[in-house]
Amino acid sequence: MKPKRKRIQPGFAFAASIACVGLAHAEPLPLWELGAGAAGVSFPDYRGADQQRNYLLPLPYVVYRGDVLQVDREKVRGLLFKTDRVELDLSINGSVPVRSGNPARQGMPDLDPTLELGPSLNFLLAQDQQHCKLTLKLPLRAVIASDFHHTHDAGLLANPQLNLDLQMQQDWKLGLVVGALFGDRRYHDYFYSVAPQYATGSRPAYTAPGGYSGAQFIAAASKRFDKMWIGAFIKVDNINHAAFNASPLVKQRSNVSAGFGISWIFAQSAQQAESSE
Repeated sequence: MKPKRKRIQPGFAFAASIACVGLAHAEPLPLWELGAGAAGVSFPDYRGADQQRNYLLPLPYVVYRGDVLQVDREKVRGLLFKTDRVELDLSINGSVPVRSGNPARQGMPDLDPTLELGPSLNFLLAQDQQHCKLTLKLPLRAVIASDFHHTHDAGLLANPQLNLDLQMQQDWKLGLVVGALFGDRRYHDYFYSVAPQYATGSRPAYTAPGGYSGAQFIAAASKRFDKMWIGAFIKVDNINHAAFNASPLVKQRSNVSAGFGISWIFAQSAQQAESSE
């Protein structure tokens, strides 16, 4: 059986009670599309930080609707296994770098950007004519930190989550995700431990344990026009009761990230994908 094409995430499954609005089936779509644009985003330095940074970034628009490899605005997905209700694919995520300007980490080494990569076992829980889709996802990702000169293992991260994808009126797509995070000792150590040589009077030495890493809620909306795509997201992180809450690097228990982007699509294939989005 051919896999269905991409379902854009972030998609949140907080509210299965949200009404789904049925639309006519989409026209066949190109196998690939290319575009470019810009995005404005705001992220905390790390979960639990009290410093927020704003970025203006280029926003490439790359979509490939293959049977196995599927690429969209938010992820590269390699489908490994699929049935009507269960699929196994690749999950990718990451974090931004944190330089020495963060007051809580003054005098400590910079945090390199991380790449998270691993399998995700996904269960389709409910679907309404492909306009409302509720999925349980169980990703397990290895975390690699790198400054592009040196790379090291930064542990493992599990992120069980419910995803709700909605096709709304006027071709808007809405995604809702709610989930928990669990990190091993190496993952929490990378972000929250304070080695003895970096201890100060206001920042005691600390060794972070593994375990519960907090919860996330994400909402994202997007719309495709003829030659343009627009999208926005908001993410709320809460680290109450996290295993590393005693770390002196934790300055607040919740963070908000947000962003908005726009891309112009300037090229597409004449060949069509075998099924629509």
